[in-house]
Amino acid sequence: MAACVVPVCVRLARQLLPFRGPGCRHFVSYSSQPPLPPQEKGTTGLTQAVLQDTIGRQNQDSDSLGEDRKESGSEEQKKQKENTAYAKKMVLRIAALMGVGGAVGVIYVFGSNSVDEQGNKIPDEFDNDPVIVQQLRRTCRYFKDYRQMIIEPTSPKLLPDPLKEPYYQPPYTLVIELTDILLHPEWSLVTGWRFKKRPGIDNFFQQLAPLYEIVIFTSETGMTAFPLIDSVDPHGFVSYRLFRDATRYMEGHHVKDISCLNRDPSKVVIVDCKKEAFQLQPFNGLALKKWNGSSEDRALYDLAAFLKTISFSGVEDVRTVLENYSLEEDPLETFKRRQTQLEQEEQQRLADKSKKSKQPLFLGSITSRLWPRSKQQ
Repeated sequence: MAACVVPVCVRLARQLLPFRGPGCRHFVSYSSQPPLPPQEKGTTGLTQAVLQDTIGRQNQDSDSLGEDRKESGSEEQKKQKENTAYAKKMVLRIAALMGVGGAVGVIYVFGSNSVDEQGNKIPDEFDNDPVIVQQLRRTCRYFKDYRQMIIEPTSPKLLPDPLKEPYYQPPYTLVIELTDILLHPEWSLVTGWRFKKRPGIDNFFQQLAPLYEIVIFTSETGMTAFPLIDSVDPHGFVSYRLFRDATRYMEGHHVKDISCLNRDPSKVVIVDCKKEAFQLQPFNGLALKKWNGSSEDRALYDLAAFLKTISFSGVEDVRTVLENYSLEEDPLETFKRRQTQLEQEEQQRLADKSKKSKQPLFLGSITSRLWPRSKQQ
């Protein structure tokens, strides 16, 4: 009986403690903390449940706080919108009040009677109307006259009557622009605005003064242009000066109406860099390219040659000549090309015949080919 008990105990020991053979060690792992008794395990579970409940409540509280913040933020935005709308209304009301006050002030100032040197009122055609109607009509007339002064030339006769004998009156009138034709404006941070004189300007005035009545007609104001004309014409070759107030304002352009010049339109030549400047009389104008300030420019020499040819040819109506160049992009270059071709042809003809017999024909042929219509009329 004892022999049976021993093998059973050995087998139980082998199952509990693994055996690796003789001389091998048995490795048993033990936990650092002893197992909790059943009562302690139940306490830990309860603690975890309490913590989870507390965390859940905190999350609910944070969610409710977020919702409260959102509601407060939306309320603040509504208040800001209301304040902005109120401020806009107040600004509009103040602007309306200021506009009404300004309108009343303008009507009072410009609608009152004019006074003389002693302070007495000058009667006009509105004296018999009611007071408010008087103020309104005088104000309307003032602004109408002011608008007319800007749009229309200052006078129906911009120049005095032509000179009579024994004084000398040139047969033709040259109306020329100042900016971009005779001067080029330049601006820099150091010097500000400066104006550069075009090469050949002195020679241009000197050669044309006996043949043309030179009128500088510019779209600049008199305050700006008057000292500039003094600088480009120290010898007084320019007969007259006209400024922006003498132009006719049309579609955003200052137009030079030569019908107000008090000169024969058939003898007037307008030189400008904008065709809009002489749109009322397109065949009286010569549109040149804007001068870019280059010192190598020779346009004034070519223009002087062109105008001298018109004068020496005795053209009766300059419009028949200028019409031939009205569609050209560069009329002076076209004139030079035509002149060179004619001179070459005439030189070829003169090589076969004597110079004396063909000199009158030479001059007459050039003028007739440069502008054939002028000879026919």
